[in-house]
Amino acid sequence: MNKILLVDDDRELTSLLKELLDMEGFNVLVAHDGEQALSLIDDSIDLLLLDVMMPKKNGIDTLKELRQTHQTPVIMLTARGSELDRVLGLELGADDYLPKPFNDRELVARIRAVLRRTAATSVTPPAAGQGYAFEGWMFDVGRRSLKRESGREQDLTTSEFNLLEAFVTRPHRVLSRDDLMDLLKGHDWSPLDRSIDNLIARLRKKVEQDPERPRLIKTVRGVGYTFAADVKRLT
Repeated sequence: MNKILLVDDDRELTSLLKELLDMEGFNVLVAHDGEQALSLIDDSIDLLLLDVMMPKKNGIDTLKELRQTHQTPVIMLTARGSELDRVLGLELGADDYLPKPFNDRELVARIRAVLRRTAATSVTPPAAGQGYAFEGWMFDVGRRSLKRESGREQDLTTSEFNLLEAFVTRPHRVLSRDDLMDLLKGHDWSPLDRSIDNLIARLRKKVEQDPERPRLIKTVRGVGYTFAADVKRLT
């Protein structure tokens, strides 16, 4: 049974959502502010539903602090409908977002999609020797790590890791947004969804020397993206 931490200061809403998610077979813990949520985080939590607007510590600050120690999947909930909140949350490592008010069935579908993606990457054993080197980076699929050749490790969210794996295993190929959506299975993409572009921007900030002038992940205008680095397979 997957354990979900629901974080929202609206006590009436959390009561209704807990009842819904309990009926869907989830084990639900509830917190009413960011500080309480961070005190409850441990490795048994499979996913966070995290509201943006909260007292004491808002959702953006909570996510930022969470990502310093945990890569737990996060779905952001926001009543603002603000593009800035959405983009900022995704850039900080949220796996998805859902604006309020939302449909109960959509919420459950998004939760299951994120959990499927996480489960797929954690239970599928990588093939031996799946390591790659490019532009001073060492990307180890087996250990799920990205390091500089100097040894400094770079944290990646699950979606960032999967995207980078798609690129390094297909260097110099032009991949459309549809190609990337197919490769990043387990996410309920919408034809108008810009999450791929936001995910690209997040990954660029972590692997590019100058994300504003990317040399590794290049945009092919009107088509998609290509990984322009020379990639060496390690054995």
